[in-house]
Amino acid sequence: MRTLRKQPWARPALTNIAERSRDTFKVLISCIISLRTKDAVTAAASGRLYALAETPEQMMRLKAAQIARAIYPAGFYRTKAKRIKEIAKRIVEEHGGRVPEDFETLLSFKGVGRKTANIVMVYGFGREGLPIDVHCHRVPNRLGWVQTKTPEQTEEELRKILPKQYWMDFNNLFVQFGQNVCRPVRPKCGECPVSTHCAYYRETYRSKQAA
Repeated sequence: MRTLRKQPWARPALTNIAERSRDTFKVLISCIISLRTKDAVTAAASGRLYALAETPEQMMRLKAAQIARAIYPAGFYRTKAKRIKEIAKRIVEEHGGRVPEDFETLLSFKGVGRKTANIVMVYGFGREGLPIDVHCHRVPNRLGWVQTKTPEQTEEELRKILPKQYWMDFNNLFVQFGQNVCRPVRPKCGECPVSTHCAYYRETYRSKQAA
């Protein structure tokens, strides 16, 4: 973790949005936009949407079609638009216009899964959490930290073995690492700053040596 902190990689869109706005609602909405969507698209879509509405009260007054046009071409943009409008309305009507600071309550919102709820905990409220996306699931398995089949299983196992002092940084660092080096296809093992700690690299190296 200390080695990854030193790398000069571009930070994920959600990290930038959270640090710029310091707004829990925007963290939640941008995370929904980001699902199955590239970082550059997420950042641009979020900017267009917040130019129309920045608060739950303003967002719930938009039509779903307006939201959809603003966040296009994010993946599943029409479905996300409906969810965003519903979430904003519920935040206003049930939570006084404030994003609830309770993990289980966040999970009760349609369209909010464990990754999104953890993102809100970490980047919105500054509380401990382990948001696990595709990178945060794939990379620990490659390193040999865990042997899991789903992000949910990875979160459960990492909660057991990863010291809490690293939880707040984990998602940010491993998304950067997964996007820049430990990619799904053709990982850049030759450029990896932590290859000596990696089970995948050791096995690949041994196979080449044996051949």
